[in-house]
Amino acid sequence: MATDVTVPTLGESITEATVGQWLKAVGDTVALDEPIVSLETDKVSVEVPSPIAGTLAEQLVAVGATVAVGAIIARVGEGAASAPAAASDSPAATSASPATPAAPAETAMPRDDGHSDTGQPGAASDALRLSPAVRRAVLEHHVDPSAIKGSGKDGRLTRDDVLAAAQGKAPASPAQPAAQATAPAAPVARPEPAPAQAGERREERVLMSRLRKTIASRLKEAQNSAAILTTFNDVDMTAVIDARARYKELFEKKHGIRLGFMGFFVKAVALAAKDVPSVNASLEGDEIVYHDYLDVSVAVSAPKGLVVPVVRNADAMSFAEIEKAIAAFGKKAKDGALTADDMKGGTFTISNGGVFGSLLSTPIINPPQSAVLGMHRIEERAVVKDGTVVARPMMYLALSYDHRLIDGREAVTFLVRVKEAIEDPTRLLIDL
Repeated sequence: MATDVTVPTLGESITEATVGQWLKAVGDTVALDEPIVSLETDKVSVEVPSPIAGTLAEQLVAVGATVAVGAIIARVGEGAASAPAAASDSPAATSASPATPAAPAETAMPRDDGHSDTGQPGAASDALRLSPAVRRAVLEHHVDPSAIKGSGKDGRLTRDDVLAAAQGKAPASPAQPAAQATAPAAPVARPEPAPAQAGERREERVLMSRLRKTIASRLKEAQNSAAILTTFNDVDMTAVIDARARYKELFEKKHGIRLGFMGFFVKAVALAAKDVPSVNASLEGDEIVYHDYLDVSVAVSAPKGLVVPVVRNADAMSFAEIEKAIAAFGKKAKDGALTADDMKGGTFTISNGGVFGSLLSTPIINPPQSAVLGMHRIEERAVVKDGTVVARPMMYLALSYDHRLIDGREAVTFLVRVKEAIEDPTRLLIDL
């Protein structure tokens, strides 16, 4: 008797997903709650677990197909998979391939989904259960996940583990070809193209992922519906840099995390929003919705594009709580483990293009929010202080806002308040 595998509830307002990758093949043994397929939604990748322990009997949809919430996408049968014919003691089975030796069970090769071809659930299988981001890194860098020690929860691999292994990967030893001859090589997502000939011009067409389509749609929607305007200012980062240098060791020792720049900017935004509440508001029809809380969407880079998890009630959080929340979201983004709830809501966005070297930009607001603050790289520039030209670490700030709701005076005032708080962090402590 087979049990249906259905598309789970994917989050508020998400009604369908795209089949990204089958993590198990038909006939594979699966454990209870072991992921068998990865689905891509508008926001995140979701792994669908097996409802029972047994064997994957059917795959009812193909990779790339769109499936609705509640749809049946696979069936799992009870019990283990039947033994291959080659393992039979019958003469027919033993004469079918006399020249091909059977691979020892204990040396089964890992597949690209990180599970052993033995199909046996256990500690090793659990440790090699890979997230979509880790699987992609394994395929891109051609490393054996079974040979890498994971640093994640329960010994699971992270993307950083794979990248570190790829950087230190040694040439294949003479013993490897013999081992590989006894088992099929790990499949790859797409064959490597042949080397281009001199003067040859090539093109490659790749379908947009569901996440990239959603990003494109939302950004265009923002430009079409909002009256976006950007105002700029620069900020002297001397005081913040000095504070970090003075307290970073004590901060890390006490809280177990590094003191970064984002905590200062989140605190500065919370302070400025008290003076200019429209920057933290949104438009709903003919009404302006003011929020007495600050839920900050922090833009972070993920393997499939930019995502914006939300630090909720950031105005009431300490520096340590803010830094811990952002660090946790960053790790989840790299591992492809962000959920739809992680990115739901948000009343204001902070985007740090400076980590990629950006000098200046005009960020686009994230509807239904009305403003976004863009941070950029810090570099020494000549500025005049008390009549003297000095070199100071300066950063350009950009505030893009919906001019339908926020006037120019309010936008400039908000940005000046942020600048004042960053250049004199004491203001953050005494609420000035």
